[in-house]
Amino acid sequence: MYRRQSLLKDQLFNRDKVATIAAQLGCAHRAFDAVSFEKAVMSRLPELELKQRISWITDCLEAHLPVDYRRAVNVMLRSLPAPCDPQLLDGDFGDFIYAPYSEYVARHGCTREDLVFSLAALRELTTRFSAEFAVRSFIHAFPEETLVTLTRWTADEHYHVRRLCSEGTRPRLPWATRLGTPVDYAVPLLDSLYVDTTRFVTRSVANHVNDISKLDPDLAVDTLQRWRRSGQQAAREMDYVVRHATRSLIKQGSPRALELLGVPVEASVTVSKLSFPDRVELGSELEFSFTIRAEQDTEVIADYVLHYPDTQGRLTGRKVYKLKRLSLARHEQATLTKRHLLRPRMTTRTIRPGRHELELLLNGRTHTKHAFWVTAPTPH
Repeated sequence: MYRRQSLLKDQLFNRDKVATIAAQLGCAHRAFDAVSFEKAVMSRLPELELKQRISWITDCLEAHLPVDYRRAVNVMLRSLPAPCDPQLLDGDFGDFIYAPYSEYVARHGCTREDLVFSLAALRELTTRFSAEFAVRSFIHAFPEETLVTLTRWTADEHYHVRRLCSEGTRPRLPWATRLGTPVDYAVPLLDSLYVDTTRFVTRSVANHVNDISKLDPDLAVDTLQRWRRSGQQAAREMDYVVRHATRSLIKQGSPRALELLGVPVEASVTVSKLSFPDRVELGSELEFSFTIRAEQDTEVIADYVLHYPDTQGRLTGRKVYKLKRLSLARHEQATLTKRHLLRPRMTTRTIRPGRHELELLLNGRTHTKHAFWVTAPTPH
């Protein structure tokens, strides 16, 4: 049975985190009233959702920092801890509690007069926590000038700054407002970043190209083909970038994307020994399995789709999940088993009791569908 864990918003924004930045700001500026700031933040923090907490802490910063924009930003910059370790190849994401600092810069410093100062501040802030949301305000207002700065940052010594150049310009960055720039706006940046030696950066590049693929599939595939032909990135890392960047196209069965991965459009296989439940209790695991048999040597990308009902019972929700890639010799068999937890509380979607469907995709093509019922959890 699913056990409820502490909410993400409470892990990222809580009294201890607020007390930490209050103390840091107080050390950086003697006139800063750390006690008043902490009290003000905590007066509303528990009732707010994650993004609302960022905005509320920013509001409280406005009320407690100097009125002058540049003086206030300099206080925040002086208060910062050491940057994330620049020698790491992946991992250290930073601390969410510094997200309000970047929002403060975006709110008050997105002017032509403060452009150079503000972008320099975001460069410092992003080495503690990504300024990917804040930089988009500057792309909106000053696309050409910001692109010049981002181009310079693609060679920055800190991998978080290089990642910002890709992540902050993503066409469909989660939780962010959409950019009004052309879909290929950041391709010149990506042309420098795809050869990065840091997975934290190349993963962002792949996610960016995956975003592009939803708007201009040919541009995405053409870009990946060009990068692969250049031979400038290590073969193994280039393969990773291609796989990760084409995942949406593969789920759609895109022939060009499949070709790029060396996978046939039609998988020469048969599917048997399907085992699917008819009923699953909400909060428990949906477990299923099936066997694939190759009719000839082939590559198979197996995914599955869950179709979710809305409040009226209509299957309007759809989410594709990765399963496994297989290299099968002629007449070789492979049995795949998956356990998928049907969590009752998620931030991205609501799973309700009722009729659902499980769909198997092989190389982006539907091979079978199975209806099952999600039942309400048994009371204890």
